[in-house]
Amino acid sequence: MVHYGHSNQLRQAKAMGDYLIVGVHTDAEIAKHKGPPVFTQEERYKMVRAIKWVDEIVEGAPYVTTLETLDKYSCDFCVHGDDITLTVDGKDTYEEVKHAGRYRECRRTQGVSTTDLVGRMLLMTKAHHSNMDSQHYQQHTDNFGKGPKGHSPWTGVSQFLQTSQKIIQFASGKEPQPTDTIIYVAGAFDLFHIGHVDFLEMVYKQAEKPYVIVGLHFDQEVNRYKGKNYPIMNIHERTLSVLACRYVSEVVIGAPYAVGKDLLDHFKEPRKRGIFKTIDSGNSLTTDDIVQRIIENRLQFEARNQKKEAKEMAVIEAMKKREQQEQQSEATAQAAH
Repeated sequence: MVHYGHSNQLRQAKAMGDYLIVGVHTDAEIAKHKGPPVFTQEERYKMVRAIKWVDEIVEGAPYVTTLETLDKYSCDFCVHGDDITLTVDGKDTYEEVKHAGRYRECRRTQGVSTTDLVGRMLLMTKAHHSNMDSQHYQQHTDNFGKGPKGHSPWTGVSQFLQTSQKIIQFASGKEPQPTDTIIYVAGAFDLFHIGHVDFLEMVYKQAEKPYVIVGLHFDQEVNRYKGKNYPIMNIHERTLSVLACRYVSEVVIGAPYAVGKDLLDHFKEPRKRGIFKTIDSGNSLTTDDIVQRIIENRLQFEARNQKKEAKEMAVIEAMKKREQQEQQSEATAQAAH
């Protein structure tokens, strides 16, 4: 998937340098090393391009980042999150660049992962799911994010906590200029996906100097018109997802369902009304479609997470052992002195 956790890593990566190139893997590479991808490679290429901190993308990037790859694209170093990524045979995919001193790390966003989002979507089969603390959710996370032994800190389900700092980091901070055309759109924008990106790109192209404001409905409002356990992402997560998009200038958190005079006046919209336009994004993908993809592949996804966690646990065990051995040899050396 492409979610706001990835956007946050790309934001941090961009801050470490001047020009950010993002390598995106093919579906085949992901299926081999991790399990079935949720979004297709074409969807992922387009979604990553739409993240505002990205300068360029490399399509079909190799799963293992080598020095040869860095040199090919004239990169000084590469950046990854502070979780472990392993190849299908359990090797650290960044070993070579780490040894060469051309690796930097950024912090993972607590409370979001593809695993977690997939877990929430699978709860769609439980229409009575009302909140994260429900017994069913707990039971489900236990089945979904835990392998046979222990619990990996990188796979599993945790909850996202919004802070004002995160919003500030994602926000453009730009006021609309007198020459800008202010365009307002509203909706749930749940599980921010390529259908949303295509729509916002079309909206952005409606003016020479667009200032696009996205109104996001509160969770209760979305649930009222979507039902089941929608939205999959809460209002805080949806805010960051939309702010990360390069076509968006501002977000209204908890926008009214009906667009009234007050809202338009607040943004000093042109006084003339009759300014409503319907735009066809040319993409019919919906949040429902993505949930269906997940439910159809349910067993594969559950197997993916358990396998991923088992690999991570093995690495953690190996790291612990290595530490113990190092401590023992240090103690032996000291005793010898």
